[in-house]
Amino acid sequence: MQIKGISSEIEVIRSKRKTMSAEIRPDGKVVVRAPMRLANSEIERFLTEKAKVIEKHVRARLAENEQLAETRPFTEAEIRRMADMAAAIIPGRVEYFAGLMGVKYNRITIRNQKTRWGSCTTGGNLNFNCLLVMTPPEVLDSVVVHELCHILHHDHSKAFYADVYRVFPDYDRCDKWLKENGRLLIRRMTGE
Repeated sequence: MQIKGISSEIEVIRSKRKTMSAEIRPDGKVVVRAPMRLANSEIERFLTEKAKVIEKHVRARLAENEQLAETRPFTEAEIRRMADMAAAIIPGRVEYFAGLMGVKYNRITIRNQKTRWGSCTTGGNLNFNCLLVMTPPEVLDSVVVHELCHILHHDHSKAFYADVYRVFPDYDRCDKWLKENGRLLIRRMTGE
């Protein structure tokens, strides 16, 4: 399928789902997931309406591929060193912000995750990506605050973000940094 304004190849995958979505793969290919019986004309209309946004993401992914080609993947030894650094830095940042917020947490785990920067279980266990030590310190802090706020709110509601911004007013700038730079760090770790 070709759509005016989208330079990439488009693949349509139909399944027993109710909604439609578009994904940009690492190679820049566009994958559209659509309900089984949805007419092709509806898929084309969706893609035409979203063409500018999709093309922007395709170009960003291709630019990221060029950057990745110019850098080397992290070695296992580098990833271990980052995990050690994260284990030395992150607990102190968690302790500081938890005290500031008045929240209690349980265990902190450092991982080399492929898709997440952090997570919080319903039991208050916190997980952080070791690559956070490769980000600016305020970006690391923004992820810590985000996960600590999940101890208070197990969702991304308005109340959740109100607490995030109360503790970390510069959250949007840090979140933007992760969206613009984080995937390249993760791809250097995974080699994908």
